[in-house]
This record gives sequence, structure tokens and C-alpha cells, in this order.
Amino acid sequence: MITANTREEFVSAYGDIYEHTPWIVAEAWPQAPFSGPEDMIAATSQIILDADHDRQKALVKAHPELARKFGVDPDLGRLSAAEQEGAGLDRLSEAEFIAFRALNEAYQARFDMPFVICVRQATKERMRQEIERRLAQSPQEELAEALGQIDQIALLRLKDRTAS
Repeated sequence: MITANTREEFVSAYGDIYEHTPWIVAEAWPQAPFSGPEDMIAATSQIILDADHDRQKALVKAHPELARKFGVDPDLGRLSAAEQEGAGLDRLSEAEFIAFRALNEAYQARFDMPFVICVRQATKERMRQEIERRLAQSPQEELAEALGQIDQIALLRLKDRTAS
């Protein structure tokens, strides 16, 4: 069961599964207890889908850019840093870093948000292929895909948090 005695305890325990966006978990509180991570993410995903465009875009923008040099991004959260490190994004060659930087800049210019992918489910090569593929999508398609990726990130974080 995923629950807490108060809304504040619930947000304190789970609010960081969505990068710098605890309001999502706060809005899920009235639906608790949840039977497991999938149940809670289904609820939070619906909250995100029901949110207005500005809130959805702000959620995506709360995520860090992939493959930034560590120490350069002061807003890189503890969970994101660990996930990017686990995917090897902190150990890119200079050529890989330049390639990711160019793709990130093209993506940011096209969509006005950082590229988001669940790095725990992708290799560096897969991430590069995905950013190239997703650059061809419409802004609406890309926002939907980014939100889906964010749900995957949150699900894995929640599973880590609730594993016994």
C-alpha cells in the first residue's frame, strides 16, 4: 500500500518522483491509499493529462537536459543525477558530448523544452536515435511523448521507493 497519515507526509515521501513538481503527488493524495506503484502512477498520469497545457509544459521544463556536464546544472536533482550517471551520460567522450549538445539545442529550439526520456530504459545510442526521431514530431505529439516518458521515470522512482 502506498499511503501516509497526512497530505504533507504523502508529499514528503513521494513528491520528488516528478522532478521539482510535487503538486502532482499532492493532488493524488485524496485517492490514496494506492495498491502499488502502477496504481498510483495511473492516478498521477491522469492528473497530468487533466492539467492545462501550461502546467504540462512546466512539468517537462522541470526536467534537466540530458548529458549536461555534471556540476554545470545547479538544478539537476539527486534522482536525475543518479539516473544520468547510471546511463553513462556523465562519462561521454568529447565527440559524444558535442553531438548530444547539438541535438539538445535543436530540440530546445523546436519545442521550447528539454528532451525527456527514461534514461534507465535506454542506452546512449538509443537516446541519440530517439531525440533524432522525435525532432520530426509535431509539438503536440512531442509533448504527449515527453509526458509518457515522465510517467515511466516516476514509476521507476516510485518502485525504488516502495521496494521492500
